[in-house]
Amino acid sequence: MHIPAAAPFSAGKFLITPLSRPAQAGGFAASLSIRRGQGRATHDRIYTFKPAFACRDSALRYAAAQGRDWLRNPAAFA
Repeated sequence: MHIPAAAPFSAGKFLITPLSRPAQAGGFAASLSIRRGQGRATHDRIYTFKPAFACRDSALRYAAAQGRDWLRNPAAFA
């Protein structure tokens, strides 16, 4: 089974969503959404990363890897 690079994944009470958008200088920027809670108690934190990537899939893979790193050590993103 192939899971797309952009597929959100859950870990406990968190929903991790890799994101990508075109960068101003060309290429693509990687971002990461970390969502917790439901309804009115939802908290969503967005991280945008500095490196630019040549293609969208590379940016999404990087964002997903950063999400897995965040799960291992949330304090590293503070």
